[in-house]
Amino acid sequence: MRLLGLGTFLAAAFAIGLVFPSSAGAQTVTVAAAADLQFAMQDIVARYQKETGMVVKVVYGSSGNFLQQLQNGGPFDLFFSANVEYAKELEAAGFAEPGSLYEYATGTLVLWARKDSKVDFAKGLRGLASPAVRKIAIANPDHAPYGQAAVAALRAEGVYDQVSNKLVLGENISQAATFALSGAADAGLLALSLVVSPNMKDKGRYLEVPAPEYPPIRQACVILKSSPNKREAQGFVTFIKTPQIAQVLKGYGFGVPGASAR
Repeated sequence: MRLLGLGTFLAAAFAIGLVFPSSAGAQTVTVAAAADLQFAMQDIVARYQKETGMVVKVVYGSSGNFLQQLQNGGPFDLFFSANVEYAKELEAAGFAEPGSLYEYATGTLVLWARKDSKVDFAKGLRGLASPAVRKIAIANPDHAPYGQAAVAALRAEGVYDQVSNKLVLGENISQAATFALSGAADAGLLALSLVVSPNMKDKGRYLEVPAPEYPPIRQACVILKSSPNKREAQGFVTFIKTPQIAQVLKGYGFGVPGASAR
């Protein structure tokens, strides 16, 4: 496996629209959010700020990296993880407000390639073993849930050993998507929520990876015990639970607990 350099990432980041919304204000809720939420959360935050006037600042990244930061006092009010176990770990260790854990969505893993790619989609993940496919972008499985799901799916298809030397690792799933979108990789195992976004949906093809081939990507949020804005954070979580936001999440390819299938 290879990690592509920061320079490559920064050069291509604008292609996928990787941004970190921020705004000054007296009442600001600061959110650490899994990178697969990048576009959905921008939509949600815009709606929330319009309705309430509250400022929500979101930083996107790998859930596993955020877990370490939050265990060391990272300055956030809320954590939206792509792995429910990370949220549970914070709660069990006393870093999260008791009873604040909420499973807001489930993610979907897809195989994605640009329209000019030579990936044979008819073969599914087995097509990645072709010599025509030289690099495959995934999120770093050491700390990114989608990377862990990608490795599991490749193993389930029996091709992991054949393609492991082709893997290029993004620090998170957004960076992996940037590699695939920019052509730095021939294909990517990515989040459905990113490939259906306006930045990617017309630039390539995708195939959903069969759900039984990887552990469910159950996503959850918690309010941090160290938050000085617990009331405001709870207000945002309450908004996340509304039918309106369930529809937004479904529109970005997420499954929503208690909602009908997308």
